[in-house]
Amino acid sequence: MTGLGRQPDPGRQPRVPILMYHEIAARPETASRLAVPPAAFAAQLAYLHDAGFSTVTFADAAAALAGETGRLPARPVVLTFDDGFADFHREALPLLRRYGFTATVFVTTGWIADAGAYKAGRRPGQMLCWNQIREAAGAGVEIGAHSHGHPQLDQIAPGQLRNELAVSKALLEDGIGLPVLSLAYPFGYSSAGVRRTARASGYRHACAVANATARPGGDGYTLPRLTVRASTSPASFEHIVRGHDSKIYLKDHALTKGFAMIRRSRAVLAGISRRA
Repeated sequence: MTGLGRQPDPGRQPRVPILMYHEIAARPETASRLAVPPAAFAAQLAYLHDAGFSTVTFADAAAALAGETGRLPARPVVLTFDDGFADFHREALPLLRRYGFTATVFVTTGWIADAGAYKAGRRPGQMLCWNQIREAAGAGVEIGAHSHGHPQLDQIAPGQLRNELAVSKALLEDGIGLPVLSLAYPFGYSSAGVRRTARASGYRHACAVANATARPGGDGYTLPRLTVRASTSPASFEHIVRGHDSKIYLKDHALTKGFAMIRRSRAVLAGISRRA
């Protein structure tokens, strides 16, 4: 399902659209603007299939872009799902099986439906249970980490950061019996310290958001993704996966820059306050 060849050739790898989904659900089941209705998601997968795209996991794409493995297919695409909503199992997994597609699910371990003593924070909806996570992994879906309690990783103390990343990785590896090499930063936020900690915790690759197409030779711990949301039209989706996304995300880029300035100011003020 990966479509990877044998000879590494990082200089000639194609650019890779790494799509970011959350819920596959419609109103009134959810009020999230990031949720993609099941019918729209089905149409998107049908388009990818008919247009000759090949899905690869996030880990396989990241490794190929870094020159660690062989060639990517001519038209690669990565489907990622954040948080671990139960509708992935109900809505997405059957469609992936129909088309012979794969995907990557980044699971927030403290939100797993039957997390038990490891429950952390307030679940944002109906979440995957361990049996569903194991079923997805058994079907060839990559399971990645999305932290344990979904904090803003660049805003927490170093000890808590190490715990967030280590606990999530350990729980997932114990639960599915496979290595967990990939990480998605909650909210897309990271810093140099977060990325160093991710590497030290044993993650090989990580992704943010950025709303850009991933290119060969980039930072393997800040690989960009492209947001797919309820308002993404069929025409916009086609532009996104074909690499013509610059105009579609103009508003997102402006908001991201503005919010980044606000967050940096808050971090500076918080540091002054702690030293006072």
